[in-house]
Amino acid sequence: MTADRIIKIAPSILSADFARLGEQVAEAEQGGADAIHIDIMDGNFVPNITMGPMIVEAIRGSTSLPFDLHMMVDAPERYIDDFAGAGADIITVHAEACRHLHRTVHQILEAGKKPSVAISPATPVFALDEVIADLHQALVMTVNPGFGGQAFIESMLGKISRVRAMIDERGLTTDLQVDGGVSAATANSVVQAGANVLVAGSAVYNDRMSVAEGISAIRTCIG
Repeated sequence: MTADRIIKIAPSILSADFARLGEQVAEAEQGGADAIHIDIMDGNFVPNITMGPMIVEAIRGSTSLPFDLHMMVDAPERYIDDFAGAGADIITVHAEACRHLHRTVHQILEAGKKPSVAISPATPVFALDEVIADLHQALVMTVNPGFGGQAFIESMLGKISRVRAMIDERGLTTDLQVDGGVSAATANSVVQAGANVLVAGSAVYNDRMSVAEGISAIRTCIG
């Protein structure tokens, strides 16, 4: 059932115009976004490099929305305090990137931030089993991490449902986020599978419509 869940949209600024990043962040808030999703990539865990704490700090003043930080980096514990200080609110680390996942989750808590753990397409759901009770959010990747604009992997819908079952069976309030290929064409399926936080990049930031129109199109397709 999805009727009792508030569906949140977190535009990913990976697809935004970096020449006017602060403006694009503000446009997302004005367009009805619930959070700003910020992808941090190190060129090691994933084959791409994006931004560091200085950029996060620079755009923090452009919005009052929560910053939902997605750390696609090896050994993310090295950078948690820096990003916490730069203005992150939710900090996601990848299960595959942490040698001691429980310790890293609690490092985020100790920094006064909300912990989240992501699992990539080939990572089984049980990777979340021992930490999910400590999480503000769990993230199921529906593309392989590293680049924006990839096609949604349909077989991940069953995985989303399994994580939703894990959350509900334990009576948790953990948010279930989905990231990768989310658009007006896929969002309803993702929500029906159990997600309540949708990350959308190129579906929101593109040259076909305004940011507000992109967010509205997604909301319309999920009712």
